Amino acid sequence: MTVIAMTRELGCRGVEVATGLADRLGLRIIDSEIVANNVAARLGIEESSLLRHVDGSASIFERWLIDRRKLQRYTSEEILQLVQQDNVLIRGWGAASLLREFPQVISVRVCATIAFRVQTLMDRLGVRDADALREEIEKYDAAHVRTLRAYFNIEQEDALLYHIILNTDRLPVEACIAAVSQLAQCPKFQDPMRTHSALADKLLQAKISSALAEHISVTEAPNGISVSVSQGKVFLVGASSSGGVRDKAEKVARGIVGVSEIDNRILSVPSR
Repeated sequence: MTVIAMTRELGCRGVEVATGLADRLGLRIIDSEIVANNVAARLGIEESSLLRHVDGSASIFERWLIDRRKLQRYTSEEILQLVQQDNVLIRGWGAASLLREFPQVISVRVCATIAFRVQTLMDRLGVRDADALREEIEKYDAAHVRTLRAYFNIEQEDALLYHIILNTDRLPVEACIAAVSQLAQCPKFQDPMRTHSALADKLLQAKISSALAEHISVTEAPNGISVSVSQGKVFLVGASSSGGVRDKAEKVARGIVGVSEIDNRILSVPSR
């Protein structure tokens, strides 16, 4: 089982690196459209609007339509659901940050200098105005960074998110593919049972957290309810002045497929 979470800059030939890795390692590429399809449906918006939102080009009205917290929750669930399929390479969507606690998931960043990216896009698009293209790339980068920070709490430039950072201005695409392929053969990334179990627990945690957010208001539990999962056993921690929250939360959690046991530590605290 191989799972790769990849981020890439516009014009850095990251698509070629991803395609080459998929061919060499037998991976399925999960791109923006695959993730956006179900997330947009759950948010009740058009898929195209969501994709513009993620790349930072959405209109004010489109941004107003999207609930930030729901976007975070639904995106997490969708990505965790998709990586259960084994042998996948997921591009973007904050996957490197979301999956950073799983040592078996390889996090990769593909980047290049602005001059290289401008030249790459000029060749690809047949554009000759380098200054205009550079301006567009810089606008795209700034908008994308703002979106990642605002909706996924991610700083894309944080090197600590990644196992390996590849500069395609200095490394040929084939060398980048070879480097990640070699990394994937390391025993650290070859523990399918442990990976499956950890990802399944994380997905269950995300589903329960999302369900609790839908059914229990901030008024009922001002500080929220913390959820953790270990091998299907669910731990609920929190406090509420509403006596029914403890039972309500447990009922909601039991309604999620995959829960084997619940340790309910929610406290009922009398209001003053």
